[in-house]
Amino acid sequence: MHLILKLMGTGVSIAAGLAGAKLIDILWKLVTGNESPKQDTEAMENTLRATLVFAVISGAVSAMIRVLSQRGTQHAINRFTKTRDLV
Repeated sequence: MHLILKLMGTGVSIAAGLAGAKLIDILWKLVTGNESPKQDTEAMENTLRATLVFAVISGAVSAMIRVLSQRGTQHAINRFTKTRDLV
């Protein structure tokens, strides 16, 4: 059962990562008025500052999603283990 919960945690992590990436792209477009640096077809148009800021924001959101999904998976495993002993 732990394997199923870990696989579900991985699936949730992937889905949250995709949603987070899409949210970052939308917010970047709203704030700057430009497409995100990773989606721009002419890479040399982006300034180094804009590219670095985008990379830092994307990395922070990615790390946060990874940590929260791992904690959620571990919490679900612990809860399942406790309730299995009660039944």
